[in-house]
Amino acid sequence: MAMFRSLVASAHQRQPAAGPAGGDNGLEAQFSCPICLEVYHRPVAIGSCGHTFCGECLQPCLQVPSPLCPLCRLPFDPKKVDKATHVEKQLSSYKAPCRGCNKKVALAKMRVHASSCVKVQEQMANCPKFVPVVPTSQPIPSNIPNRSTFTCPYCGACNLDQQELVKHCVENHRSDPNRVVCPICSAMPWGDPSYKSANFLQHLLHQHKFSYDTFVDYSIDEEAALQAALALSLSEN
Repeated sequence: MAMFRSLVASAHQRQPAAGPAGGDNGLEAQFSCPICLEVYHRPVAIGSCGHTFCGECLQPCLQVPSPLCPLCRLPFDPKKVDKATHVEKQLSSYKAPCRGCNKKVALAKMRVHASSCVKVQEQMANCPKFVPVVPTSQPIPSNIPNRSTFTCPYCGACNLDQQELVKHCVENHRSDPNRVVCPICSAMPWGDPSYKSANFLQHLLHQHKFSYDTFVDYSIDEEAALQAALALSLSEN
């Protein structure tokens, strides 16, 4: 497991790239916190692995005796978490189009703009409501979009978490040639609800095979089986 964690950690970039990657449309995703999925606010970086988060988002991890990075699950020293000054400078330097009105806004001001953008608020209001993966007695938030469970874009099967969606599509829709919208990406702040993936299964396996809160327990054999199923599908087509 230790070796697997090391491989996972090395596969992730230690910090956002020095320049825009993927053009303006990819900037908001590139500079978004992996926890809240919004543009960084007062970003901090973990010294050992280099992963960056909003300062407020990382706070709960700093309250436990042996904290783990929320992204790679590697242990870290809470005393070696520093303000990500380089990221703050980039947030002030780069502009990206608002996902609602398409106006170019400095990343450092994107949160404030989005909170007042009529089109963004309309998109948020039209998002599916949050549905817990398992029954809970805790109150369910009513003012956040559902980024926990998803609907299969092929058959409409509901309440699938990220890994369940991957398995479901590989097992039931690997021969389906239809172009579909990724429900995971479209639920994200930077997601385009009208963009249809040319190869949805390949997209799922490359982008969404891990769920950040559970991926260290994801079976390597299970991943290999999914990759084999996809390879078989491609050979059959």
